[in-house]
Amino acid sequence: MKITAVKTYLCNCFRTNWVFVKIETDSDYYGWGEATLEYKENTVAAAIHELEYYLIGSDPMNIEKFRHDCYRDAYWRGGPVLMSALAGVEMALWDIKGEFFNVPVYQLLGGKVRESVPIYVNGWFAPAKTPDEFAEKALEVRNKRFSGCKWDPFGKAWLRLSKKELASSMECIRKVAQVVGDDVNLLIEGHGRFDIPTAVKIGQALEEFDIFWFEEPIPPDDLVGLREVKERVNVPLAAGERLYNRYEYRQCFELNCTDYIQPDISHAGGILEMRFLGAEAEARHIGFCPHNPSGPVANAASLQLAACIPNFVVLEMMMTDVPWRAEVCDEDLLVLANGEMQIPDRPGLGIDLNEAELVKHPFEPIQLRHYRGDLTNIRPVDAVEYYAMEK
Repeated sequence: MKITAVKTYLCNCFRTNWVFVKIETDSDYYGWGEATLEYKENTVAAAIHELEYYLIGSDPMNIEKFRHDCYRDAYWRGGPVLMSALAGVEMALWDIKGEFFNVPVYQLLGGKVRESVPIYVNGWFAPAKTPDEFAEKALEVRNKRFSGCKWDPFGKAWLRLSKKELASSMECIRKVAQVVGDDVNLLIEGHGRFDIPTAVKIGQALEEFDIFWFEEPIPPDDLVGLREVKERVNVPLAAGERLYNRYEYRQCFELNCTDYIQPDISHAGGILEMRFLGAEAEARHIGFCPHNPSGPVANAASLQLAACIPNFVVLEMMMTDVPWRAEVCDEDLLVLANGEMQIPDRPGLGIDLNEAELVKHPFEPIQLRHYRGDLTNIRPVDAVEYYAMEK
């Protein structure tokens, strides 16, 4: 079996544009991957096609050779573009391999350690702005029995918060906490935008609440600073969605600067690189909690990892999505009554995409919302659930 074609599809999904890659072969087998790189979608699609040199005419089963050779030959190593391109292709190769052997990818990685994985929801708050609006939105999280909810209560702040802004943020958290009660974990998102004294002040204020974690309290390229924050606050920290491979994670592990790591399968080199990171985290007794706000293929691949990584703690998912998600893919997701997502058993990644439907939602340029004041407008007004819920 040889690879004959590499195709990319950019599909608008309101918050960003999904970037999908399809690897075709000279047999009946093909595979899908996802390299969604927010706000650099055209760039990563071009990078995927630059990898055709390593792919066309090669055996799709030799996944490690592809990973090794592409990274070895990259004069400018690492970073979000190369690693996202690698991730998208690598996912598609695993999909082909699983389809060929008629087993889910997790079986090729050691088999299951669990049947389902706890999930926490993002995007549940859209388009809330005030503490009362967040609290009202939180009712649905509680009623649907999700294990946790994540949100950024800090408006459009950059580096610092005024005393009034901090008080308003804490009031938002307090009101959501009162609504969801003790059964829903609170995960507070910082989006990597505070300086060290502000992050410490926020972290100390968060000690009032039994939060699950404070995520990315300072910019992601300062792991030494993150270690300082960790030493000065008494709440768990999470970080790592903007670290792109095991080499970048080395300093993170050596500094012991976070309690949970959050590599993103679409950016951190793909399935096997994530498996390596999970194993290193396990050896250090650190929780493995992949960043997962993207599209259906990334979610499917993350579920394969959730099946086989012992220290996999919780998986992120968007509470709703664009209504055409159900048209572009055939995912079959079930959220169980205990708030966990069932891990599918279909071969490969367990998902197929409809190319004719993908092209109906072409690329649209979208800019970062964090500092414009409309951060919470990340779901369209017609957003819908894309999973079934056990009764």
